[in-house]
Amino acid sequence: MQWYAKVLRQYADFNGRARRTEYWMFTLVSVIVGLVLRLIDEVVFVGPGLSTTGWLGLIYSVAVIVPTLAVGVRRLHDTGRSGWWLLIAVIPLIGAIVLIVFFALEGQRSSNAYGPDPKTVPVSTHAGSFTG
Repeated sequence: MQWYAKVLRQYADFNGRARRTEYWMFTLVSVIVGLVLRLIDEVVFVGPGLSTTGWLGLIYSVAVIVPTLAVGVRRLHDTGRSGWWLLIAVIPLIGAIVLIVFFALEGQRSSNAYGPDPKTVPVSTHAGSFTG
């Protein structure tokens, strides 16, 4: 959960680098929250089987679009790539596959043009925190 909160604290920070753990944990929690909100939308507001917009899911998606883009850019920076590579996602299927590969690659072990290696910078000083 600390990784999700870290990304939200850096809401619109497109500078620096993000570790794989930071990116994937944010993505995992975001998907789970989205699914729970969709379920709540269907059960409480819409009803199963009806094709109506789920407002809770829509509001959540709009709220996290900037931090999602920001952590994606920082993740690309960690691999030594420009954030402009996110635009490859407009190419159907191929763009998504390329981005998944880039996001899964290990970051550069040393400083690069986008900052120091985030693995050498402590994430948190809380006792028992996950530092994976």
